[in-house]
Amino acid sequence: MEEAFMAMLSHLLHLQNSLDPTSTIFSSTSSPSPTTPSSLLSSSSAAPLLFFTLASLLSFLSVARSSSSSSSSSQSQSPSPPPPLPDGDYSVASFRALANDHIWALDAPLRDARWRSLYGLSYPVFTTVVEKLQPFIAASNLSLPADYAVAMVLSRLAHGCSAKTLASRYSLDPYLISKITNMVTRLLATKLYPEFIKIPVGKRRLIETTQGFEELTSLPNICGAVDSTPVKLRRRTKLNPRNIYNSKYGYDAVLLQVVADHKKIFWDVCVKAPGGEEDSSHFRDSLLYKRLISGDIVWEKVINVRGHHVRPYIVGDWCYPLLSFLMTPFSPNGSGSPPENLFDGMLMKGRSVVVEAIGLLKARWKILQSLNVGVNHAPQTIVACCVLHNLCQIAREPEPELWKDPDEAGSPARVLESERQFYYYGQSLRQALADDLHQRLSSR
Repeated sequence: MEEAFMAMLSHLLHLQNSLDPTSTIFSSTSSPSPTTPSSLLSSSSAAPLLFFTLASLLSFLSVARSSSSSSSSSQSQSPSPPPPLPDGDYSVASFRALANDHIWALDAPLRDARWRSLYGLSYPVFTTVVEKLQPFIAASNLSLPADYAVAMVLSRLAHGCSAKTLASRYSLDPYLISKITNMVTRLLATKLYPEFIKIPVGKRRLIETTQGFEELTSLPNICGAVDSTPVKLRRRTKLNPRNIYNSKYGYDAVLLQVVADHKKIFWDVCVKAPGGEEDSSHFRDSLLYKRLISGDIVWEKVINVRGHHVRPYIVGDWCYPLLSFLMTPFSPNGSGSPPENLFDGMLMKGRSVVVEAIGLLKARWKILQSLNVGVNHAPQTIVACCVLHNLCQIAREPEPELWKDPDEAGSPARVLESERQFYYYGQSLRQALADDLHQRLSSR
């Protein structure tokens, strides 16, 4: 019993003795006849009955309180969800706890939001990347776990950290950070590129892509939109006395060219030019251009528009040459005829898809806003981010606020002599598409 109950019992004994001294329950002297419960109940005084009633009540309350206390004590000892990991702990043990134990204590939306804040993508997409890269990382005999190495590199790509910053955070040598970054980005750019960046030559995907663009622009058979963007280099490059890396925006850069479909998924990526090169020159130096010129890419979907056989084509702005497989605006300033201006407006609406895709790419992978790797490793780092972008788009990851590049002010591309036949057919095809579009929309 508790001390409070014992004190209360003592007070009751004294009270009972004072009320009925002849029926003392506990006495230091022997009594002629033993005191029993029945004798107490048959006593002429009500004190014994009052005493036992109060004593029983206090005993019950004491037992009830004791059992309640022990129950709450046992509940407090039951296992509880692990507390959130401290944001400043980047050790392998903490990552393992987060990836294997703590992650399952969270609801899926909270889990994925946490993962995106750390590594730029949700937990399911992260595990997909790890599963596909793990065999190659294991073959490299890296001393760190594969998932930990991938997480470290994704953290750098998502937040734009330098190797030095990441080294202090993970308590590793900056050289090792650079080595791991180069390995993981190279694997993304080579092993995963063929799986996640594909030209839509298959019938099903080609039809889906052209229909998606037609719903957006009312123009038939568009299969992609092309554009280029400078990727700023954090350190100025001194490899060439003419400084060919100096872009038209005033900073050193390398040029990224992408072609995107209606879902903002890239199906071609090229990083082969310094920032000072023109978009048209970079396009002509790409493998895509060579395959289109040679007819190596066979499109199965061909339609007829006003007597013209229209194969799938891509759209771009006036910085690209007009060709049979690349449609560009009639005029950059809206000075054409009504059908031409209508065509230009719809074409630029289709081109906006690739502009948004580039904005998403740089918003998700902030390292592309100011690239802090050596210029020799810049292409693979950029392509790796494009692969990750496609993974996010395919998985329908939430789209962040778009990164905004400076507005372009390039001049119209000139046509090469070797492109004349493609240019002339492109002119005829563009006019047919413009007239057909104007007639269809005017008759509605």
